[in-house]
Amino acid sequence: MGVRFREAFGRYPTGVAVICAAGPQGPVGLTASSVASVSLTPPALSFSVMGTRSARHLLTMPTLVVNLLGSAHLEVARGFSRPGGPRFTLDQGWSTLPTGEPFLPGALAALRVQPLRQVPIGDATVVVAGVLDVHHGPEDGQLIYHARQFHTSPLSPEAS
Repeated sequence: MGVRFREAFGRYPTGVAVICAAGPQGPVGLTASSVASVSLTPPALSFSVMGTRSARHLLTMPTLVVNLLGSAHLEVARGFSRPGGPRFTLDQGWSTLPTGEPFLPGALAALRVQPLRQVPIGDATVVVAGVLDVHHGPEDGQLIYHARQFHTSPLSPEAS
């Protein structure tokens, strides 16, 4: 069942985010394709993480930044998606919020959040977080995760 479940979601394209925080030993982060809007009033979102070292660190942080990536950040997504990949480099364009968290000013948006609930389910944890602040970056093409690969495309209006 697990393989068929993974294959089903492999057919479903999603957006890509890098979720990060200022950890005690420096910044920590990971890619996520599970970010979803939960509520407008109050503003809240959700995401899930597996039991990686980065995820375990993020789950202990009082605040996080969810960077919603566009096509300009394909290499950032690749770097954060593999162990030992480049993370938080100057070339990637990282900056720091006044509150200390790392964020990508060039991302479509960077949402500073405070975790409200953590729900362990199997080998994952679902996090529901309240949005504290939103920083909009430039409009960019799309970065999509589909069939276990990252794909980019320009923004295009719907066909009428």
